[in-house]
Amino acid sequence: MRLGQTSIIHFVSRLLASALGFVATIAIARILGSDTLGIYYLIISMVSWLGIAVTMGVRGAVTKRISDSEDEAAYAIAGGTISTGLFVVMSVFVLIFQQQVNDYIGYSAAEIVILFLFVNLAQSIVNAILNGQHLVHISGALTPVRIGSRSIVQITALLAGVGITGLFVGYAVGYLLVSVVGLWIIARHLTGASLPLRRHYRDLISYAKYSWLGSLRSRAFNWVDIAILGFFVSSSIIGVYTAAWNIAVFLMLFGGSLSQTLFPEMSSVSAEDDPQSAAGLFETALAYAGLILIPGLVGSSLLGEHLLRVYGEEFTQGTVVLSALIVATLIQGYQRQFTTTLNAIDRPDIAFRINTIFIVANVTLNLGLIPFYGIIGAAVATASSVAISLGVAYIYLSSLIDFSIPIDDIIKQWTAAGVMGVAVYIGLWLESAYLSVNNNLAVVLTLVTLGAAVYFLVLFEISARFRTTVTDNLPSRFPLTDW
Repeated sequence: MRLGQTSIIHFVSRLLASALGFVATIAIARILGSDTLGIYYLIISMVSWLGIAVTMGVRGAVTKRISDSEDEAAYAIAGGTISTGLFVVMSVFVLIFQQQVNDYIGYSAAEIVILFLFVNLAQSIVNAILNGQHLVHISGALTPVRIGSRSIVQITALLAGVGITGLFVGYAVGYLLVSVVGLWIIARHLTGASLPLRRHYRDLISYAKYSWLGSLRSRAFNWVDIAILGFFVSSSIIGVYTAAWNIAVFLMLFGGSLSQTLFPEMSSVSAEDDPQSAAGLFETALAYAGLILIPGLVGSSLLGEHLLRVYGEEFTQGTVVLSALIVATLIQGYQRQFTTTLNAIDRPDIAFRINTIFIVANVTLNLGLIPFYGIIGAAVATASSVAISLGVAYIYLSSLIDFSIPIDDIIKQWTAAGVMGVAVYIGLWLESAYLSVNNNLAVVLTLVTLGAAVYFLVLFEISARFRTTVTDNLPSRFPLTDW
């Protein structure tokens, strides 16, 4: 029950964070247009890629080692010093090639890239330590604080006429705020204070040398297409693509919360017993990985144009792209549970191979499809590459532990989503034929609310497992006292 509550808290926190992010993105798109939105996301994309070299898998290694050990402070300090050294090297690299950086982005942004790298590094290490301390719900709760503070500063700056500079200030403020709060919480939960020894660095590096590709894989899923699009299409088209991508990623939140919540638990039980002991948690993760993504795919197929029109009329050209990207996130929702389990049972070497296959496929397909099909090619490339990695992950994990795919639960989720789709379609038809509501946002909010209500009510009725899970995770007390 505690794991379910933690997942819910983490998910609701990220849900709130994404909602705040949506508001900020819509404000940016409406006030500054798709061109500025494209520049902003190109900068974030570059920071995301360079951030891989700054952390080099240290975040995953810190979480793993702290969750397995009592030397929390030693591993935390060791991870922080390794990443700080890598940050200094990368900052020098950016300054040396600042002209090339500015030319690619189409804006003088080299110093901004370095600032963003620093605040990302601070927040990344803080989250890694919190997750290792089994405080996943707290790291999740800090996310809406980060995005909320960022959004408030950005929207205020936009209304004040500051322009794109306000976006940069808001971004940095959000990350720095949660880093400071997170450090305070970490200090309260440390079991002891000790400086790192050579073995602590060795333990981190031995894990990080494989897990760094997991970070690269995550960045590849989120940013390869945008990075490659930067060479072939205008920033306004990238703005359209990122608007669709934001909607698709929103639907991945619950699957991400599951994997982050279950990782330290799987790690602990597999370290104490054997890898097979993590199978039950893995099957639970698979049963719920598509809980939000499946109805999201059905709903977006019907409401895609309406959803994108919220950003502005020019964004509706991304309707087909949105459906393809949600297919990609659905597959990714399941694939993530496989690689999370492999890392938890201390087989980062196999996760490394799977991630290598995904990255090679993703880059190759994006380079092959984008020049001919633009943003549609980017979406198809992302979906295809993650499907390949899912197949490979299944083969590897099934050779290590015995597990069963919860087919019955997945079918029931599709059934409930189908009923939801009928309800939304009828709602669309009634609005078009009889109501003709001129407020697109009102239509979207009404139909999304209707769809969500129908989906969960139907699923609650037909799925005994879902019904039991809901009942078991509505106690009088949630695990918030860990603060």
